[in-house]
Amino acid sequence: MHKDAIGRRGVVGAALALFLTTACTAGSTDSTGVSAAGLPTVRVALGIDASYAPFYLAEERGLFKKAGVNVELVKTEGGPAASQAVTAGTAQIAANADSTALPLMVTDPGLRALGVFQSSDRYLKVVLRDGITSPRKIRTMASIGGLGLYATHQYLLHNGIDPKSVKILQSSAPEMPGMLERGSIDGYVLYEPWAAKGAASGGHITARIGDFGVRYVQWLLADQSWLKDNEDTAGKVFKAVAQADRLVTSDPEAAAEATSKQVKLPVADTEKVLPEITFSARGIDSADVTSAQKIVGFLLDQKLVKKSPDLDTALLKGWYGRHAS
Repeated sequence: MHKDAIGRRGVVGAALALFLTTACTAGSTDSTGVSAAGLPTVRVALGIDASYAPFYLAEERGLFKKAGVNVELVKTEGGPAASQAVTAGTAQIAANADSTALPLMVTDPGLRALGVFQSSDRYLKVVLRDGITSPRKIRTMASIGGLGLYATHQYLLHNGIDPKSVKILQSSAPEMPGMLERGSIDGYVLYEPWAAKGAASGGHITARIGDFGVRYVQWLLADQSWLKDNEDTAGKVFKAVAQADRLVTSDPEAAAEATSKQVKLPVADTEKVLPEITFSARGIDSADVTSAQKIVGFLLDQKLVKKSPDLDTALLKGWYGRHAS
């Protein structure tokens, strides 16, 4: 791919193609099936970082089975890959940030946001290469799609920099600390543990996304074709996640230990960053819709999407209260 492809051409199609290349060996799970214990089986796609601690804790504590559902966690590289797993039929439910899911709702009009399970304006951080002492010195940045790209643009605009004047390279989270260390990029905006890894690889953390007015929410998402016949099952998954949210908040050490068992992240590092995230499950509200409209405006302006998703249809206001509260 041309290294400027993340600009005007966008990242959605390229990321989807990348995911489908790796997903083709995973097998299709268009229907949930039933576990040996007689419980409906649901594959939940998610990333690998501390923000997904409720899922790891729910799995370790058996909360999904107690809620009456057998959950298989499908761990992806992060970014849009989780929701793309739902679109590809390799998972039934996904966990993704609002600004990551919204462009995918254009290409998959059946994708539905069921509710929020966490939010933050502190978890993603700006990492700049040592020697880059001012945003004005930035010439090249790396970014994942969705939330990462949106936050990168907002950071530059906040500092009076036209994003078109900065080369923004598409990359994956694990690659960025090495790119920073080699001097291939001047910085990036990313979540943990990759922010800390960048700071340890010739960089320094200079800001959090809330410093320039960005806040994300993480949604649970499903495709309507599956959801219409499985709302009760989806509600059970969300109830278990909501219970795990409360446990993460009250016992971050246990959450960090569960995260370590599930994805091998260091306990101390996870426990340190969990307070940067608000783990609380709720339904989608009017503020979420307003925020989504702002993000869609950005996507349209950057020509990352050709049209807005139908937010009245895609964001299921009231669903959480009916099925998961």
